[in-house]
Amino acid sequence: MSSSGRPWSLSLVFLLGMASEGINCPSRCRCQYLEVNCTGQQLQEFPVDIPLDTRQLILAANNVSYLPAVELSFLADLVYLDCRKNLLGGDDLDFTFIGMAKLVYLDLSFNSLTQVTFSTFSHLLSLVVLKISYNPNLVAIKKDAFANNTWLRHLDVSRMGLTFLDTSTIWDLPNLRLLGLSDNLWRCNCSFLDFITWTMESNVHFPDADNITCYTPAGLHALRMPAVEAQLHFSCLTQLYKQDYVFLCLVGFCIFFAGTMAAWLAGVCAVIYEVHASKREEEEEEED
Repeated sequence: MSSSGRPWSLSLVFLLGMASEGINCPSRCRCQYLEVNCTGQQLQEFPVDIPLDTRQLILAANNVSYLPAVELSFLADLVYLDCRKNLLGGDDLDFTFIGMAKLVYLDLSFNSLTQVTFSTFSHLLSLVVLKISYNPNLVAIKKDAFANNTWLRHLDVSRMGLTFLDTSTIWDLPNLRLLGLSDNLWRCNCSFLDFITWTMESNVHFPDADNITCYTPAGLHALRMPAVEAQLHFSCLTQLYKQDYVFLCLVGFCIFFAGTMAAWLAGVCAVIYEVHASKREEEEEEED
């Protein structure tokens, strides 16, 4: 082939490659090498015809309310999934990511999630970044929700409806380095003291530390957790509750009853001994 024809051949190969990529690109989405971007296209459903070798999928700012587990499982090489600002919610995410063991980045912020269970993210064994902030209907995260996500380094659970987070939920994440907790409805009571203490003693960075405040009780409202920790230590470790007083009363009664019975038995034994002793003396005198 002549040198003059070689550029035309390279151009033809390039155009054919671009055409083949365009054929497999979902409608209303933009595709480039290993990436599908469907941002802000008002999609109502999960797009079809996504290339199976896609590594990065962006579905941000749409109206998608359901992620099909089967279609996602076909994207076995996916490492980056951005689903922020959609309508995802309810219990639909349980077992959704069952075939996505390579996923590293997952953004589900600005949705309508209501709970996170062990089955939600347990199959994402390679997950490093998880963002579920701005889900105001999410009021509970199960204790073992992240038990399998041991590679997780960045977790954002800020700006939701959380009132409590079990300390063991975070202890299961040995590689955690950044944790977002701000603007939740934290109930700062004695049950929450262990978690507050952990936030002050751990090496995890809290980027929104100034906004991690108590919502209830009223006396601690809007106070930052470091300021609350000392108060809770005093009230929780020194203050007695109704059940404590009941317990002390029962213990006191048991001690009083046991002491009374012991004194009564000792008195009875003393009387019996005295009676027998006097009888023995009388018998000895009669024999003499």
